[in-house]
Amino acid sequence: MNIPKDTKPMIWGAVIGAAACAILGFTWGGWVTGATARKDAGVAAHNATVVALAPFCAERFRAQGDAPAKMAELAKASTWERTTVVEKSGFAVMPGTKSNDSDIARACVELLLAPATPKS
Repeated sequence: MNIPKDTKPMIWGAVIGAAACAILGFTWGGWVTGATARKDAGVAAHNATVVALAPFCAERFRAQGDAPAKMAELAKASTWERTTVVEKSGFAVMPGTKSNDSDIARACVELLLAPATPKS
């Protein structure tokens, strides 16, 4: 069987073109592997859950019986201790778990200490 003499450069061109396409795609094209996509999707889902649950945490924190005292305790606490104050209340819990989520507690603190916006 005779192979045309232009076959070898054509094969090398295809190999180099495929490598260049992959390199450009993964560096500048935004391509990711399946593992990276799954990790990013998990992080996005957790962040969305935190955003959804933080207002409920803040509302429950404000509605507890000794809310003025707890709000004063939260305001007096250092920046590092504020999430602990909210976690002690038990309102920063992910559904289906019994332990507090520090991300929800952190977002809850931000909502609790945010200046009130006037209603129009």
